[in-house]
Amino acid sequence: MTFTNKDLVKELLKNFGVKYSTIIGVNLSNGESQEVFKWFIASILFGAPLSETIVFKTYREFEKEKLLTPEKILNAGWDKLVEVLDQGSYVRLDFKTATKLLNVINNLVSNYQGDLNLLHKKALNFEDLEKRLKELGKGIGNVTVSIFLRELRGIWVKADPKPTYFTILAAENLGIVTTKEPGKALIQLKNFWRNNEVSGMDFINFETALTRLGKNLCRKNKCKRCQFVKTCRFFNSSWK
Repeated sequence: MTFTNKDLVKELLKNFGVKYSTIIGVNLSNGESQEVFKWFIASILFGAPLSETIVFKTYREFEKEKLLTPEKILNAGWDKLVEVLDQGSYVRLDFKTATKLLNVINNLVSNYQGDLNLLHKKALNFEDLEKRLKELGKGIGNVTVSIFLRELRGIWVKADPKPTYFTILAAENLGIVTTKEPGKALIQLKNFWRNNEVSGMDFINFETALTRLGKNLCRKNKCKRCQFVKTCRFFNSSWK
């Protein structure tokens, strides 16, 4: 099936548009510090090169163990964090991630009283916001920051992250963007959404849909399992 732009957006949202925070049960709508922190932990987990299934399972383990506040994570300590990560099948990166979480959260507590909303308040602009997040500790890079801030658009006024590689990959395959440069791609994505937006959804849903398509299908070249195959420029240029 070949889609019009509007149909393409509707189909993307229908199949992949549920926000990650919604899937794991985090409510960011009011920007409450506790919910933002939960999403931050999830974003750190999502930032690793592991499947969504493993990340969802690992987050549920943190939830089950009630390790979703700065104090409880720091009190749990390294051994407990490794155990929880292993229970979520986060085995390959368990030691590294436990160390990273303790370091990052220690810095969050020391510099911002454990409150990410305070970090946002102190940031001068979107660039300074991203810089402050990365300065929380080693391992908080562009991907994690983009994942975290993507779902805070419209909630944090300084949240305007560039799209990730997977987002751009899917958008480029579908002819939505014509560049791999994240800054320019973001402008093109916003323009495309503005011209084809769907009632009841927002730009975050659209960006999430592209991210999930890119991560779960495009990067693995699972073209024949994708309903967008006839619209996909990669497929049509590679399989003729």
